[in-house]
Amino acid sequence: MASLDWRERAYEDSLQSTISGLEARRKVDPSFTIEDAEGTLRHLYVLEGNDWCSRGMLQDAVIAAQIAGHEEFIEAWRREGTDSIPLQKESTCEWKSGPSRARGS
Repeated sequence: MASLDWRERAYEDSLQSTISGLEARRKVDPSFTIEDAEGTLRHLYVLEGNDWCSRGMLQDAVIAAQIAGHEEFIEAWRREGTDSIPLQKESTCEWKSGPSRARGS
């Protein structure tokens, strides 16, 4: 499995970058809403499905991490119910386990 460590690192780096970027945007842009984040998430789902030419393992890991980051950020924002910045949490999403996300809910 050591040969796939690069993919796990790419996933974690992208996940943390996505969550950090969303948190920063929420902090500096008062017009940024959950609906904005959900719109981007819907776009990422479409992008994930548009893989008819095979984008490769690296880009698959990056897109999966971006999706997981958006899902975690939105979930945390909804749970807090305030205007404060959501706390970052450890990822529970496993990109290598396949599509376990509930889409459209």
